[in-house]
Amino acid sequence: MAAAAAAAAVGGPQPPQAEMTAPGLALDKAATAAHLKAALSRPDNRAGAEELQALLERVLSAERPLAAAADGEEAAAAGGGGGPGAAEEEALEWCKCLLAGGGGYDEFCAAVRAYDPAALCGLVWTANFVAYRCRTCGISPCMSLCAECFHQGDHTGHDFNMFRSQAGGACDCGDSNVMRESGFCKRHQIKSSSNIPCVPKDLLMMSEFVLPRFIFCLIQYLREGYNEPAADVPSEKDLNKVLQLLEPQISFLEDLTKMGGAMRSVLTQVLTNQQSYKDLTSGLGENAYARKSHEKYLIALKSSGLTYPEDKLVYGIQEPSAGTSTLAVQGFAGATGTLGQLDSSDEEDQDGSQGLGKRKRVKLSSNTKDQSIMDVLKHKSFLEELLFWTIKYEFPQKMVTFLLNMLPDQEYKVAFTKTFVQHYAFIMKTLKKSHESDTMSNRIVHISVQLFSNEELARQVTEECQLLDIMVTVLLYMMESCLIKSELQDEENSLHVVVNCGEALLKNNTYWPLVSDFINILSHQSVAKRFLEDHGLLVTWMNFVSFFQGMNLNKRELNEHVEFESQTYYAAFAAELEACAQPMWGLLSHCKVRETQEYTRNVVRYCLEALQDWFDAINFVDEPAPNQVTFHLPLHRYYAMFLSKAVKCQELDLDSVLPDQEMLMKLMIHPLQIQASLAEIHSNMWVRNGLQIKGQAMTYVQSHFCNSMIDPDIYLLQVCASRLDPDYFISSVFERFKVVDLLTMASQHQNTVLDAEHERSMLEGALTFLVILLSLRLHLGMSDDEILRAEMVAQLCMNDRTHSSLLDLIPENPNPKSGIIPGSYSFESVLSAVADFKAPVFEPGGSMQQGMYTPKAEVWDHEFDPVMVILRTVYRRDVQSAMDRYTAFLKQSGKFPGNPWPPYKKRTPLHPSYKGLMRLLHCKTLHIVLFTLLYKILMDHQNLSEHVLCMVLYLIELGLENSAEEESDEEASVGGPERCHDSWFPGSNLVSNMRHFINYVRVRVPETAPEVKRDSPASTSSDSLGSLQSSRRPKVLQRENSGTAQVFSLVAERRKKFQEIINRNSNEANQVVRPKTSNKWSAPGSAPQLTTAILEIKESILSLLIKLHHKLSGKQNSYYPPWLDDIEILVQPDIPKYSHGDGITAVERILLKAALQSRMNKRIIEEICRKVTPPVPPKKITAAEKKTLDKEERRQKARERQQKLLAEFASRQKSFMETAMDVDSPESDIPMEITTAEPQVSEAVYDCVICGQSGPSSEDRPTGLVVLLQASSVLGQCRDNIEPKKLPITEEEQIYPWDTCAAVHDVRLSLLQRYFKDSSCLLAVSIGWEGGVYVQTCGHTLHIDCHKSYMESLRNDQVLQGFSVDKGEFTCPLCRQFANSVLPCYPGSNVENNLWQRPSNKSIQDLIKEVEELQGRPGAFPSETNLSKEMESVMKDIKNTTQKKYRDYSKTPGSPDNDFLFMYSVARTNLELELIHRGGNLCSGGASTAGKRSCLNQLFHVLALHMRLYSIDSEYNPWRKLTQLLEQMNSQLGNEEQQPEVPILYHDVTSLLLIQILMMPQPLRKDHFTCIVKVLFTLLYTQGLVALSVKCSEEDRSAWKHTGALKKNTCDAEKSYEVLLSFVIRELSKGKLYHEEGTQECATISPIAWSPESMEKYLQDFCLPFLRITSLLQHHLFGEDLPSCQEEEEFSVLSSCLGLLPTFYQTEHPFISASCLDWPVPAFDIISQWCFEINSFTERHAEQGKALLIQESRWKLPHLLQLPENYNTIFQYYHRKTCSVCTKVPKDPAVCLVCGTFVCLKGLCCKQQSYCECVLHSQNCGAGTGIFLLINASVIIIIRGHRFCLWGSVYLDAHGEEDRDLRRGKPLYICKERYKVLEQQWISHTFDHINKRWGPHYNGL
Repeated sequence: MAAAAAAAAVGGPQPPQAEMTAPGLALDKAATAAHLKAALSRPDNRAGAEELQALLERVLSAERPLAAAADGEEAAAAGGGGGPGAAEEEALEWCKCLLAGGGGYDEFCAAVRAYDPAALCGLVWTANFVAYRCRTCGISPCMSLCAECFHQGDHTGHDFNMFRSQAGGACDCGDSNVMRESGFCKRHQIKSSSNIPCVPKDLLMMSEFVLPRFIFCLIQYLREGYNEPAADVPSEKDLNKVLQLLEPQISFLEDLTKMGGAMRSVLTQVLTNQQSYKDLTSGLGENAYARKSHEKYLIALKSSGLTYPEDKLVYGIQEPSAGTSTLAVQGFAGATGTLGQLDSSDEEDQDGSQGLGKRKRVKLSSNTKDQSIMDVLKHKSFLEELLFWTIKYEFPQKMVTFLLNMLPDQEYKVAFTKTFVQHYAFIMKTLKKSHESDTMSNRIVHISVQLFSNEELARQVTEECQLLDIMVTVLLYMMESCLIKSELQDEENSLHVVVNCGEALLKNNTYWPLVSDFINILSHQSVAKRFLEDHGLLVTWMNFVSFFQGMNLNKRELNEHVEFESQTYYAAFAAELEACAQPMWGLLSHCKVRETQEYTRNVVRYCLEALQDWFDAINFVDEPAPNQVTFHLPLHRYYAMFLSKAVKCQELDLDSVLPDQEMLMKLMIHPLQIQASLAEIHSNMWVRNGLQIKGQAMTYVQSHFCNSMIDPDIYLLQVCASRLDPDYFISSVFERFKVVDLLTMASQHQNTVLDAEHERSMLEGALTFLVILLSLRLHLGMSDDEILRAEMVAQLCMNDRTHSSLLDLIPENPNPKSGIIPGSYSFESVLSAVADFKAPVFEPGGSMQQGMYTPKAEVWDHEFDPVMVILRTVYRRDVQSAMDRYTAFLKQSGKFPGNPWPPYKKRTPLHPSYKGLMRLLHCKTLHIVLFTLLYKILMDHQNLSEHVLCMVLYLIELGLENSAEEESDEEASVGGPERCHDSWFPGSNLVSNMRHFINYVRVRVPETAPEVKRDSPASTSSDSLGSLQSSRRPKVLQRENSGTAQVFSLVAERRKKFQEIINRNSNEANQVVRPKTSNKWSAPGSAPQLTTAILEIKESILSLLIKLHHKLSGKQNSYYPPWLDDIEILVQPDIPKYSHGDGITAVERILLKAALQSRMNKRIIEEICRKVTPPVPPKKITAAEKKTLDKEERRQKARERQQKLLAEFASRQKSFMETAMDVDSPESDIPMEITTAEPQVSEAVYDCVICGQSGPSSEDRPTGLVVLLQASSVLGQCRDNIEPKKLPITEEEQIYPWDTCAAVHDVRLSLLQRYFKDSSCLLAVSIGWEGGVYVQTCGHTLHIDCHKSYMESLRNDQVLQGFSVDKGEFTCPLCRQFANSVLPCYPGSNVENNLWQRPSNKSIQDLIKEVEELQGRPGAFPSETNLSKEMESVMKDIKNTTQKKYRDYSKTPGSPDNDFLFMYSVARTNLELELIHRGGNLCSGGASTAGKRSCLNQLFHVLALHMRLYSIDSEYNPWRKLTQLLEQMNSQLGNEEQQPEVPILYHDVTSLLLIQILMMPQPLRKDHFTCIVKVLFTLLYTQGLVALSVKCSEEDRSAWKHTGALKKNTCDAEKSYEVLLSFVIRELSKGKLYHEEGTQECATISPIAWSPESMEKYLQDFCLPFLRITSLLQHHLFGEDLPSCQEEEEFSVLSSCLGLLPTFYQTEHPFISASCLDWPVPAFDIISQWCFEINSFTERHAEQGKALLIQESRWKLPHLLQLPENYNTIFQYYHRKTCSVCTKVPKDPAVCLVCGTFVCLKGLCCKQQSYCECVLHSQNCGAGTGIFLLINASVIIIIRGHRFCLWGSVYLDAHGEEDRDLRRGKPLYICKERYKVLEQQWISHTFDHINKRWGPHYNGL
């Protein structure tokens, strides 16, 4: 009854009465289930079946729960939040019981699993899952493996990577269609189906009955819950609500799929069974609810723009195959009804372009087949309707996972794929309307990639379900919704439509799931062949491609800057690449062999037809519209790439697939227009169009696009050039580049189409284009390996590259099948052939380098190809960079000293089909251009650069290399000069034209020109390029058939050629319409009057070259033909394939080649050289010119001066940086003023780095050191064991912090505080192991008042760099080192300092008294001066540097003892850290850099000043306990109620030292210092003896007691450790210290036998830490150097340095530490006094008493955790690890490298008081410094206080590169050097100085 009650409570309709009649049933589910199972197992099971059906009707009725949910929010709220009702849970319980047939559900699951023939893994994952891809094992490029299968398979040495799934996926292990079997993991290798027993019939019998009802119930829920979105606002909220309610049901299904193969096959039967679907869902039954549900389903279909075909029509044809043949039939019924329907459903998509929209739609619906594809759906099984609702609900993740989990079942896989294809059009419609198209796209691809990667499956669906038709139609349909009219060429009458790149469909890349599926299926050969054979499909496809032809048209802005820069261009490039180019590469990959010729012919044929249609649609004749460019010509590129493939792989005859000349002329225009526009864009002619036009020019040549864009364009132009008339082609080029008018002999000219400032770069552009066109061989004969090599060389020459950037920069076929190229063998082998690997270098304090590849020397020597570099550079500066590197190489190797020109390189031979290309080099037009340019360069006309000359010479050389067969000189010269009256040159061969002399040229010049007008002599050549005006030449000169040459105009020439070709092609020549000439070319109004002048030239190309040689070398007659000396040169020319050199060598090379090719040329060269060339006339210089020249000269000189100054400045700066910034090299020696002042100077002098003045520090104007204060816990991380801790990578390994220095000191302090007086405890130890304040300086000083004003200016400066001025942070004004405080320098003259240091002969007793007196004087704080204020403020800074918890250890908060403890501990921290920086000992001696830049001296003054304010009560001053025998020993024990003082033997001696010294008035005298050290050493030594006595065994003790007692009365008994030890043992035996050694203690005591040597060593080691700190202190206070020594003699050297060793001590005998003792009072008395204190304590607490005596003094240096070799071990353990705080798997896990704690980076889950976990941990673990390894990024992040920075990675791949964010997913290995650098920076506290990129983290990390 629970269900009924629940339903009533929720307010739903009352359940039917049936439920009331059988209350018994509801109670015992298990019994019912068992009963039913038995009934069904009988042979005659009809009654059982009916009973079960009735039960299911009742339990699984969809009427109740969701009706309530849909009733509205208020009802839901009343019913307890509208969560899943009890009824649904009840229903699920019933199902589980029934499936199990009365048994337990879990046992049932286990039983079914036993029958799982798991040959496939099939694990399904969602986005962000970490998976693997192995290219070595994959057959399909989409293959992926889950981590488990990957690690269990063997992939050593394979090309694999780890990746984060974007859309989700499934594991392919075990599927031999997708991957090779060798890669299967151990679980899926065995084809285990054979040995799996047959499934018993009764096990799954109940499932077969129950599941259909269950799934039907689910479908009813889905129908019920779906409401058509009203008014175009989809009700995503409602949909999600329904899905949340259905969560348990879908999860239940998902669990069923995980039971394995047996259950999956039952599910497959249920889902695909058409009969049960028809019975349950037809809606014909008497059940009213079922009818209503069916109606909702029909409404949903209809509103989706789908028709539901009439039943009678479909049932008439009972076809089993799901929708193959019925499609056509439905088409006729559906097409009529849907036309209107379609328009209306899509109306909202159109924004205002309604009329246009209708026109487009008609085109689509003309074809009934297409219509049916788009609009008809008929569901025949549960699977089909489930998919339908999955789509309607926009692919909920759970449903997707369920549908995919079923895929291992083969039968299901086929059925599901067919269903998916059947719904394909509907999916895309839904996607187009979806508001969450990104998520939806990912889910769609998640499914489709599993289906279409399988070739067998793809082929089957293509044959049976018209997959290709569907895909192409759907693509077409999708794009049709966003077409606009093309404005290319003829704006008014254009009939062409293109996609509008601004539409969301393209902008958001919504089409990508479709396109990626299409590319995926085209990668299968069988599918691609069908596509290439189907003419109808090809036509449709070319239609589709033509939508992209000419999209995103750019119009050049001529007047003002464009208002709004649209960024749609990237969408256009992406669309062409993905929707056109990638399918093209896919098809091309199947046209590799001769047998596939037919396919190419088909594509080429339909491509040309589409192009012809396009030319007609845009009304194109022969002139492109000016100032327009589109970078998108996919039809041209299809045509070009198929041509290239045909010639290269299929041995097709090129001419058989080329169109007529007229078509070729049209084909060449638009690609040529792009090349010219590129030059215009680089010449800044498009600046008014904004930055985006530059972006387009760059994208067009960028590595991912170039081989689908610029390469096919250039190839197409090469094909056209090889087949068209060369003169026509050359003149077209110069006309397109708008430099026709520049090519005149006259010194002045008028350019009607180009501003003067752009002429030069456009001319360079035109020549560069010609050079590329003639020398590029990418598609004209190079093999794939040669291409790869050339690409790689070009990239490496521009810059050294990392391996990954090379992979990225080298264009590879973007077709998916060839995804194997990059990591493949050829890439690596070519790379090792052309490049050397430069391992990553580490400069301390520098940036970390990656491993780089750099070109080998022989590459620079023979392979550097500037042409390839120019073609592939995105940024123009890269060309310069390549040339600079080339120049540097030549200088270095001594090959060429000067400024080399780009080298000339011999090219790969041309493929025979393209031989015609070389005719360009042998046409008169080009020769005229070359001649004109040479002449202009020689005459120094404006606008010509060395670059132009370089290319002119290059073209001449190319022409000589590729000349026709040797011409016979004699015949060529027949007729001599008379034959060429009419023109410039006699023939078209460059070799002979070179020697042809041109005497006079007629030029058109502006009237203002300086050229003298002359009568025309008999023979003249008219100017090459007189623009159109030249055709209207003055009548005077038009004497018919006279000897005067015709005027030669490039443009006219091209028109004439075009006319000829057209006439030749068209039968009725007279009907040819003159092409409209655009008035751009001749604007007669604007042109100034041109007149004709005749120039006397009298030069040939050869003579111009020789004169150029003279001009370049700057000497007269510099050229001397080399063969006159050595005739051999001509017989066996040694012309290298590759030549270095500059212009002079180029000219020499050309002349030699010319002489080689013809005897005539040789003769003429000799003749020219004989005539002594008159010097080039000096130009007359006008006054104005002189002025500018002077100005230039002055500028030049100023520039040189500036350079010199800068260089000097730089070198000074550099030398400064070397000295001041060197972090890790102790060699550098900076004389710092502070410590090494000369004795004769009376006061220390400081330089202020702000105001530049020098002077002493005074009370009123103190100077300070720039310091950085930071809290540090590095000391606390020292451990006592040598083995460094490892980062935990399994659950067992954990790191416990109780063996760290900090923990040990903490325990000690709290133990003391338990038993002794608090104030006394705080003097017995030091703190600051954690959170101690470390002070460091860069060594620069400044006046404190200067500093204040500096801080003010920083505060007002808004542009702050990563530090916070409000927190007092700044950078040192001189060296820019980070700092946050200023430490005042104490004014003091050095002379008195030196006086203090004179040794005095006072006895130790006197000194002791003096010390006591001095300490007793209360230190009054000095009067209020500036200095004392600063001292106070810096003390505040020091306190605020660390957190309160690291300062307050007292039981009474705020007690002065706390401050006292804190202050001397600061000194301790700094000394200890300096010791660590010196490597933990002082053997190296000397003053390290740290010493040179140390501020300890100043720090001591500040601390001492403050410590003197607290006077220790003389009663308690430990000094007295050390130096006097106290009479009344028992007085202490009298006052029991008070806690005793800490016994002196428990005191930390180093702390005592600092207290004693800081309590003295400063500056301290040397003999007082030595006195304090001597006294403290006696205590230290005694502590060592006590510890030793506690450590050894009972027998040892008694033995020593006796041996020592014998020697007690010898003369130096006080200096013998045996005597002292025995005395100590005797004294302590009086107490209970040694007593409680029961059996349990024996285990802990070391069983080593103590020899005298080992005891001596123990004592020395015990005392050494104190001696080291003391020596350092002495070094800083008195400026004494530290001696260097071996490790074994460290003790003796330090003790003599400290004055502990008597000077007369002989060094012969073995050294004994006890000889350093100097007892101030009789040793035995004072020792017994000290021991007495211990005994009185151990009376009560023997255990603790003993623990306190054994101090661990030997700490090892601090280290970071040791990391494993391979990063994968860290990643696999941590990336799925749950956080201990919030028990979730963090999104960004991180691990602390200091202590190994696992934290959530940026995780809000672990936030505490607005601090995220990493920041919090950095404060707790490192006192504000945290070093974290980000697991998902392999990067280390440093947190320092309120700032953070990314440090870099310590894991590099095999090529020495980081892989941030694991994008490449290659295996990473630890880089020990980098880790060392990191550790070094941590220990030396230099993160702030070395890392530059800091940012605030606002506590959010």
